[in-house]
Amino acid sequence: MFQLLLDTADIKKIAEINEYLPVHGVTTNPSIMAGAGTGVNFVLPAIVEVLGEDTQLFVQALSTTVDGIVEEAKKLSAMPFKNITVKIPTTPIGLAAMKKLQPTNIRTLATAIYTVQQGFLAALNGADYMSPYLNRIDTLNNDGVGVCVEIQNLLNQHELSTILTPASFKNTQQVMDVLATGCGAITLPVDVIEQMVNFPAVQPAVEQFNKDWSAAFGDKLSYNS
Repeated sequence: MFQLLLDTADIKKIAEINEYLPVHGVTTNPSIMAGAGTGVNFVLPAIVEVLGEDTQLFVQALSTTVDGIVEEAKKLSAMPFKNITVKIPTTPIGLAAMKKLQPTNIRTLATAIYTVQQGFLAALNGADYMSPYLNRIDTLNNDGVGVCVEIQNLLNQHELSTILTPASFKNTQQVMDVLATGCGAITLPVDVIEQMVNFPAVQPAVEQFNKDWSAAFGDKLSYNS
């Protein structure tokens, strides 16, 4: 099943978007949490209250050593939530931590991926998810969608179970291009979701429909006409 994730810690926006889209979970990172001004112990319960106990929760480890990341991952996964996935930067230290965590039941997401090589190695080390930074790759004059295509091809060819979960989007075209790769999940910021939903031509069309209907039928609804 494809997973639509929100990349935010804004509880109000999460609740709003969940009213009209099937939100499977929420990804956070240290910058998002710092911007929200609230920590994990506040944000995660609030997300679960909105999305339900089965929602997917992604929290990034901050430790800078292999053993530190492993211990932090254990602490995070022991929190009283059903579906916590620990985000780990795809550095040599992060890869080593993923390798140590692979035999456990602690789920991981390999984050900060800029290259196909990083993605493939993270998959070999048992990452459950991986997030190429699409727009950041583009701003480095590389091809973010192309990186995602190559990673997904390698996952398919080598029968690796890691779920490609692209992140870092600035516009809707990037989203549509990356969805064509066959990725199993995507995490989107609120502003990009709203761009996808609020196409400028829609509201004028709806208003015209209502105007024409009212002229003919007044305030009757469809089933009363």
